[in-house]
Amino acid sequence: MEHRKFGYCRVSSVAQHEDRQLIAMMELGIPEKNIYVDKQSGKDFNRPQYQKLLRKIGENSVIYIKSIDRLGRNYTEIQEQWRIITKEKKADIVVLDMPLLDTRRGKDLMGTFLSDIVLALLSYVADNERINIRQRQAEGIAAAKAKGIRFGRPPLPLPDNFYIVYDEWKAKKISLTEASKKCGLPKGTFYSKARRLENTIHKTD
Repeated sequence: MEHRKFGYCRVSSVAQHEDRQLIAMMELGIPEKNIYVDKQSGKDFNRPQYQKLLRKIGENSVIYIKSIDRLGRNYTEIQEQWRIITKEKKADIVVLDMPLLDTRRGKDLMGTFLSDIVLALLSYVADNERINIRQRQAEGIAAAKAKGIRFGRPPLPLPDNFYIVYDEWKAKKISLTEASKKCGLPKGTFYSKARRLENTIHKTD
């Protein structure tokens, strides 16, 4: 019986593109309706397209993925999803970047044994690389902050009447609530900007 082909692609955010993965799937002749794409983090498996794929596959299905880390975020999850697909759903998996991970081949004991070893190794490597990337990102951010580089959105400009309102508030002519309303700012935002202004004034004194 001919196997039904399915493809699964995942990118970590909407801003990223899945083109490379899609091209690989289409070159294999996978029907477009059988290609499932999620654009969100692999931090969990509450991914709508992945869940749809699991409901579609069965004993005569083959799932193609570009790389092993498309299945999950760490060693344990990759192993678990592999088990669900191959044992519970009785489908096959083909990892395009690692030809040894092709469950259609080597169905005997030795073939299964070798496939399990490669899977365990690659899952560990993918998990370790994810940890290393996060560590390098944290170190890079810390180094940048030490150099005075700021992250996040740039602060919004102060309202035109901020300094006048600030003087009134500082002189206790109006309350914090009134001052924030006049500037169109939340109370906490007005207060933090006022404190920042005071610190700047003190530094220049």
